Amino acid sequence: MRNRQLELATAKNCKHGQKLVYKSAYNGWQLFCLALLGWLWAPPYASAEEEVYLRLQVAEPYVELHTGPGRGFPVYHVIGRHDWIEIIKRRTDWFRVRAKDNKEGWVFIDQIELTLATPGQQTKFAIIQQQDFAQRRFESGVLVGDFEGASLITLYSGYHFTKNLSVELGISQASATFTNSILVNLNLVSKPFPAWRVSPFFTLGMGHLKNKPRATFLLADETSDVTANAGIGAQAYLTRRFVFRGDVKQYISFTSDEDNGEFLEWKFGFSFFF
Repeated sequence: MRNRQLELATAKNCKHGQKLVYKSAYNGWQLFCLALLGWLWAPPYASAEEEVYLRLQVAEPYVELHTGPGRGFPVYHVIGRHDWIEIIKRRTDWFRVRAKDNKEGWVFIDQIELTLATPGQQTKFAIIQQQDFAQRRFESGVLVGDFEGASLITLYSGYHFTKNLSVELGISQASATFTNSILVNLNLVSKPFPAWRVSPFFTLGMGHLKNKPRATFLLADETSDVTANAGIGAQAYLTRRFVFRGDVKQYISFTSDEDNGEFLEWKFGFSFFF
């Protein structure tokens, strides 16, 4: 039954000429209301309070500052023993630090862990790893699931403007009995509790849905429609840079003949941040 619902384009071109109204049994406006409630509830921007950075003392003869978070970036400055540095941010195993002369650069974790937080005590970063999950800027992932009865696979990437607000671009392929569908989405994502290990989120977005009939179903034409969607989901921080993620979305497809369709999608998978 659900595969039959997915074939909006093909059903319109059946030889009997019968037009079907494309509706999901799920009420799409419920998810829209939940997403809007999440946007009103969540703070749109991170706290404006002045941040306090962790200060560490260099214990080795020197620490090398790279121009970027990777071994391929050149070393442009060296901080000597007994000098103090501030940890500004973390990106996987690289730390952006500030020296006493206000020079900033990136240091690998091997050197950072040889610094001293208090006299004689080596620095540990177990807590900072989870904090970095809340402070991430980029993330990408692969998800699988169901799109109104069709098998779904999704690739996405996101950029975080603040701890609470990000934008995501995703491309999905849904394979059903009679059609293959390509769905491209651009979504705004609101996270009311970004520091939680399991963090809920709400999404609102627009996209484009293209349905292409399989070669064995010759009576149907390709269709191309604009879509809107709203959804809810959650991300669970696992370890280091890896995250488990799942979400549910409701889509509305705006067709040219005003027979707007509704689609329910769910998916889950893994992503990583950097």
